[in-house]
This record gives sequence, structure tokens and C-alpha cells, in this order.
Amino acid sequence: MVISGKQQDTLLNEQIREKEVRVISATGEQLGIMTSAKALDLAIQEDLDLVMISPQAKPPVCKIMNYGKYRFERAKKEKESKGKQTVVNIKEIRLSPTTDEHDLMTKVNQTIKFLEKKDKVKVTVRFRGREVAYAKAGELMLDKFAQAIAEHGVVDKKAKLEGKNMSMFISPKN
Repeated sequence: MVISGKQQDTLLNEQIREKEVRVISATGEQLGIMTSAKALDLAIQEDLDLVMISPQAKPPVCKIMNYGKYRFERAKKEKESKGKQTVVNIKEIRLSPTTDEHDLMTKVNQTIKFLEKKDKVKVTVRFRGREVAYAKAGELMLDKFAQAIAEHGVVDKKAKLEGKNMSMFISPKN
């Protein structure tokens, strides 16, 4: 039976076709290099499995262990590490260089809500037509925006013009 792992397939017992393997006992001590048949006999005597843990080594390394228990503990560790991960969402707020003061404050309040939820925010000023000639107005608007949310977030990337959009990234304060 070939068990599919995330990195490579794990070979068990009779699937190990190598002539010689380095064997590690269930207690962790080195048993030395021996034929795979002899190693399998040792595993069967202890009522355990022979598992190839390092197939790229010369000779390949096999360990005598309870494979079911090993798989369970490995899955448990993966699940535990997944629980500790935090997913960072990136929200986008769009402005134009002609956005009014009240509309800007509405966008600031929305950004503050996103930052309180620990999301990153991308603030974009979109220039239409010939508005791109007034890039300085967009830069001033983003500076004003950054000052308005200063106590809730930190500017990761300063305002940068890319094509007809000028954007900056804001992260929540810790």
C-alpha cells in the first residue's frame, strides 16, 4: 500500500524494494545497514511496520514504527499548526482625485473597521482620462488619508503611481 504524503509517497513493509537499508529501531537506536528482507523480519517480530523515512539517502533510511500512530500524530500536528495561522485579507478602498471631504471621511471610517478586524487595506486613487496629469492631487489625498487613520494603522507601502492608479497599503497597528 502506497500512502500519499504531501512531499512524496511513503513506502511501507513489502513495498520497500531496496537491496540494503539503514534501519532505526522503534526506540530510536541505530541497528545498522541490512537487507530490506531482514529489516522487514525485525519489524514483523516486533509487530510493527517498516517505514522508509528518507528514500534519497544512501542507503535509504527505514524506521520500525507503528505507522497508524505515526500518521495520526502527524495529522494532529498539521491540524494544530493550521489553527495557529492567521489569514490576512486585503480589502480595497477606491478614491478619485476629486473625492469630497465627507466622502473621504466615510472611506476612512470604513478603513478603520477593516483595520480593527486585522485586515490589510489597499487604498487606491483612480485617475480617469487626463486626471493622471494631476497625480500630485492624488498623492495629497493619500497623505491626508494616511493621517486620518494614523492611530489605527501603519502605512506599509507609500503611495506609488502604477498606470492610471496610485495606491498605498495600510496594516493594522499591533
